Amino acid sequence: MAAGEPIDLAAVATTAIFPVRHHSPRGSLAVRGFLDATAPRVILIEAPSDAAPIVPRLFDDDTVPPIAILGYRTDGAPASVLYPLASYSPEYVAMRWAHDRGVPIRCIDLAIGERMAYDLAHADDDHPDPGGDHPADDDPDALARRHGFRSEDELWEAWFEAPAYAADDFRRALMAYCEVLRARTRPIDRLRDARMARHVAAALADGTPPAQIAVIVGGAHAAALAAGDVDHRLDAAATATVPVAVTLIPYSFTRLAAQVGYGAGNRAPRYYQRAFDRGGDFHRATLEHLIEFTEHLRLRGFAASMADTIEAYRLALALTGLRGKHGPGLDELRDAAVATMCRGDRTHIDSFLWPSVVGHAVGKVGVRVGQNSLQDEFWRELKARSLPATDEAESFALRLGDPVQVATSVFLHRLRLADVPYATYRGAGTTASTATATADTVGGHDALQRLREHWEAQWTPSTDVALVERIVLGDTLAEVAARVLSNALATATRAADAAQILLEAVVAATPRVVGEALAATDRLAATDDDLPSLARAARALSGLVSYGSSRGADLASAEVIEALLATTFTRAVLRCAGACRGDDAAVAPAREALRILHELALAQPRLDRELWFTTAAELAGSDLIDPACAGLIAGLLYVSERLTEAEVVARIGTRLSSLADPRAGAGFLEGFLGVNALVLVRNRAIVAALDQFVQAIDSTTFRELVPLLRRAFAGLGATERRYLLEHLVAVRQLGDHAATAQQVLAAHDVAKLSAISDQLAGAMDDLDDLL
Repeated sequence: MAAGEPIDLAAVATTAIFPVRHHSPRGSLAVRGFLDATAPRVILIEAPSDAAPIVPRLFDDDTVPPIAILGYRTDGAPASVLYPLASYSPEYVAMRWAHDRGVPIRCIDLAIGERMAYDLAHADDDHPDPGGDHPADDDPDALARRHGFRSEDELWEAWFEAPAYAADDFRRALMAYCEVLRARTRPIDRLRDARMARHVAAALADGTPPAQIAVIVGGAHAAALAAGDVDHRLDAAATATVPVAVTLIPYSFTRLAAQVGYGAGNRAPRYYQRAFDRGGDFHRATLEHLIEFTEHLRLRGFAASMADTIEAYRLALALTGLRGKHGPGLDELRDAAVATMCRGDRTHIDSFLWPSVVGHAVGKVGVRVGQNSLQDEFWRELKARSLPATDEAESFALRLGDPVQVATSVFLHRLRLADVPYATYRGAGTTASTATATADTVGGHDALQRLREHWEAQWTPSTDVALVERIVLGDTLAEVAARVLSNALATATRAADAAQILLEAVVAATPRVVGEALAATDRLAATDDDLPSLARAARALSGLVSYGSSRGADLASAEVIEALLATTFTRAVLRCAGACRGDDAAVAPAREALRILHELALAQPRLDRELWFTTAAELAGSDLIDPACAGLIAGLLYVSERLTEAEVVARIGTRLSSLADPRAGAGFLEGFLGVNALVLVRNRAIVAALDQFVQAIDSTTFRELVPLLRRAFAGLGATERRYLLEHLVAVRQLGDHAATAQQVLAAHDVAKLSAISDQLAGAMDDLDDLL
């Protein structure tokens, strides 16, 4: 039948329509009884029409729910939709019944491609809810509260799950309930009603008697079909589509529980599974979970006995009666356990008891379904590397002195670059070099110099979804990572951006991109006039020179990298003077760049060190650049012994002696102390110069300079403050400064011994990794 043609809605209403709620164990039992009594010749299911080819694979011997039908775009757009199924889902039970008896199954909802196209076209006026049978509502719990329940889920359990319905009774009760809800349907639901009605009409047109056509759809759709409240013209609106493919992926109880609010009765999948397996006996399911609670408590050393279990079960039954329910549900289970077993403390329930109600079951997809090459590679690597493969977070560490564990790190970084949700980086613990001015980040320069990596990994259905979607980027994770990096490289406009991609290419072992990024870095550095960008690019190239082989990369172009590092470093140094002029906000990025260039000059022997030190000496004494930059450079030169103590004291004295512009002196002080405050404040001559500067400022000016001075001294830690105090006491000759100094030194000795101990422990860890 063509879309938009009139439909005999009265005839549609005479078919065997059965309303369901997704993932409802009582609904599944009722569906099974309904089908047994009806013995239909064809079953029409609320499922995407283009999912029909995958339905037989749901029942392969090696396919185990929970699973999900996954539809994903094949035109490169990152979009997908999931239709999860547990063994207690009514749609699954109906399809299982039909499969076991050889009864044809037809999927009668909008095709996935049509639904995606509709959602895109109506993104501003309709909210996607693929597969949903419960209409949107401004306050979905309002009806529940009017009837004395705390949530709609509790109302559903009390009215529809706990009572031992016969199939026809359940059908009538749910149809009446959904007739009330149907007033809140959205435009997309009305369109789906029209599509489903057209499929039912088509089955009637085939000559199948209405009583032998079973229509298993969401409650609101069922109510619309039974009432004939369908606008057949709406079906013609779903003409657009996008290219999609359909497959099956594993799903998990944890993900089902995360769908609270979806209106699918899935707050605690394992509890519902147990009730379904016991024929809808929620009394038995509640008792069995209370017994499990007792075992969990005893294993953790808490006092719990079978007497507590019995008392909790009795309380659950009492609460059931007080609340006017036919049987206990999740709320009675929880409240009874807290009141008796947990002695009123909800901590145990939330921390380790409730997860057993939710469950950790992960489904399995049979081999005949097939997986794409990325999924195959992912699961193969997990097994070969003994990585976590469950929907529960696990932590582990990689020691990057071992080539096997380096390869594991490469695998995890490829997943990261491909944006496949699986592993989260949790820190290094220790690194090959502590002379870094940046926080430890997951990729780039920091990844090259690490000796170990700490990760937390957790498979979720989203992992497989992402692996399916990423197939458009390549057949292997290496290809996908390379494509992602190449795409980013195409939009890079700064040398630092290209150099960062170069580092990521080495970390993820994508040699083709290494060459492309190296060429792009060279090209962009030749025209880049931004000092921070050039400095970061030089730092990245320096990382490759020093640590490039740590990831097992074969950097055949090592000489090219060294040459590019030298030219990039020179270009950056020549731009320092211009970048250090302007207000505080303008020069802030330049200050970090100065640190980087200084570190590189000390670390890389092939760089033009004299160019840097000559330039730095000129800038440190210049009044034309930002005072904080000048102070920073002076501090860097002093700690690297390029300025003598006498020279730095004279320079500080000159800078701080001008009272005409005390703000400039305060800025110089901020930059100077920001280098290595401990080294600087240990020098009594420097402290004396600082003290003279502060004392010479008049009271009015001092109040204005307080924020600047506070910022300058903010970086001093406890040890630096003790040194400063010691020298101030001596410089000002306050009281018995020798005794005071001795006390300060005693405190410092304790701190120093503690620091030495920590440094020694870190050195031993590094040595252990290297050996």
